[in-house]
Amino acid sequence: MEKQNMKENKMGVMPVAKLLITMSVPMMLSMLVQALYNVVDSVFVAQLNEEALTAVSLAFPIQNLMIAVGSGTSVGVNAAVSKALGEKKNEYANRAANNGLWLSAFSFIAFAAVVLIFGKSFYRIQTSDELIIKYGIDYVMVVAVMSFGIFFQMMLERLLQSTGKTIYSMYSQLTGAVINLILDPILIFGMFGFPRLEVAGAAIATVTGQICGAMFALFLNRRKNKELHINPFKYRPERSIIGHIYSVGIPSIIMMSISSIMNFGVNKILLAFTSTATAVFGVYFKLQSFIFMPIFGLNSGMIPIVAYNFGARKPKRIVKTVLYSVIFATSIMIIGCIVFHAIPETLLGFFNASDTMMEIGVPALKIISWSFLGAGFGIISSSFFQSMGHGFLSLIISVVRQLAVLLPAAYFLSLQGKLETIWWAFPIAEVVAAICSAIFVCYVYKKEVASMEQ
Repeated sequence: MEKQNMKENKMGVMPVAKLLITMSVPMMLSMLVQALYNVVDSVFVAQLNEEALTAVSLAFPIQNLMIAVGSGTSVGVNAAVSKALGEKKNEYANRAANNGLWLSAFSFIAFAAVVLIFGKSFYRIQTSDELIIKYGIDYVMVVAVMSFGIFFQMMLERLLQSTGKTIYSMYSQLTGAVINLILDPILIFGMFGFPRLEVAGAAIATVTGQICGAMFALFLNRRKNKELHINPFKYRPERSIIGHIYSVGIPSIIMMSISSIMNFGVNKILLAFTSTATAVFGVYFKLQSFIFMPIFGLNSGMIPIVAYNFGARKPKRIVKTVLYSVIFATSIMIIGCIVFHAIPETLLGFFNASDTMMEIGVPALKIISWSFLGAGFGIISSSFFQSMGHGFLSLIISVVRQLAVLLPAAYFLSLQGKLETIWWAFPIAEVVAAICSAIFVCYVYKKEVASMEQ
């Protein structure tokens, strides 16, 4: 056995609090930058007109679905690789990592084909406003046809995270974010001799950043990630490994895809009142990413730690990791709730909000942000289930939160005839989801962790 394989990985020996901070903080910072360029993207588009902002908001379900497939697949790869390394099965880790790259390629091809065929229909079933449809088609076609960047970037970053090298994953995300930030105003408004591309320019800036981030992540994997050998042409797709990856990944994909269904459904409910409400909903999702993205970064640090120590049979380290993660996540959520209540006008002002948008948006931000208080625990619980190989439990919670509770609640509240009441569906759904999460955490602890202690 090679010398590097004989050494215990830091995920099995470093003090848990220090390890979690070391692995999570770089990802949390990079996720904040990710949130920044997502918001700036919409801020620039909003300077065109409200229709442009609405068009980008309506594209969110498709973008979220791509992220769901890419992220869910990479979560499955991350868990498989980290667990294999914890069990000292290095060759299996290599096979899982390279199979993940093949799955990224297949995902890109599938999405590009589907959007090319059905992209126009997607917008026409949501609105009859021709300007919104034009802007939307311009945006979504570029984002989908050039989506190979986002799929490979997510997978390659997860491979860095799976071996504890989150600092390099941060470098990759920062590269993509900075390039997108620079190109956004240049391509949207036609600066420095470039043509004025408006909404299409925002899409081109986004995919260019993703492609550059993916290329840099590949370079970092080949140069710095010595525990894995990246060569997909050496490791062909294997049915058994793909099955292992998707046993964790598919529940995660479905869980995140449900968000697209929820978003589409809520948009349809809001459009019955006014398209401005849809723009407000889109702005909310951009703003809340500043709160949720750091917690997703925390998850990126937590999942490989839990998976590694599950494979290494170290239950106390698993418990400490989850406990610290819940504390950190809840603290972030409390801060987010305070900010949304304190300065909603300022937040909406960044998006060139009209008086009507302010009137709708201020109460919306205040009401929805109450859901933050339970969301931190729910997010960490779902990641805990995934890292322990119980991704189906995460799926159940997501279905309960977004389909069984949120959408029906939003519909019935809309029957009251007051737009403001619809926003209460979000806190209601989060309370139910938090109760389900607590029950499932107790179940997994008794089934997996307590048995190791005994």
